Amino acid sequence: MPKVQRFFLEITKKENKNRVPVFPSKAGVFLEKEKEKDININKFFYRQVGKDHFWRDRLLWSDKEWHKYINNKNLETGIMKLEGELIGFYEQEFHAAKNEIELIQMGVLKEYQGKKLGSFLLKHIIYEAFNKNIKKIWVHTCSLDHKHALNNYLSKGFKIFKEETINFNF
Repeated sequence: MPKVQRFFLEITKKENKNRVPVFPSKAGVFLEKEKEKDININKFFYRQVGKDHFWRDRLLWSDKEWHKYINNKNLETGIMKLEGELIGFYEQEFHAAKNEIELIQMGVLKEYQGKKLGSFLLKHIIYEAFNKNIKKIWVHTCSLDHKHALNNYLSKGFKIFKEETINFNF
């Protein structure tokens, strides 16, 4: 059974260096919080971004399970568009008891990768999260994710707080 490295990372408000609003380097790119919760948006990005990274847990979900997931009042989905076309997303959940945000998923469609849009997306997520006066943001990534995922988090100030090797059944 193949081994996969999993990394848990966090950035606290105190450590955050991303304190200025983020503007895209590419004209026509903008980000917005999804206003009308639509399982088709989340399903689309989960399938499209995740297909190269072995995201598969939710592929078996029924529409009822998707509705339950996205209607969590603490879940936020953000959408990145280029000239009106969907190109990236994030899902994050606010955990009130700890005053923190868990970045559950984020990614850019394959045809838009390599243009620094993932970096822009992460800077936006961090900036907006700390404007909500939370204590920290945390995320996990693994060796199956995009080859620049871990470095993207580390370059924005995230620190690894836990690392593990797991067996993965492809």
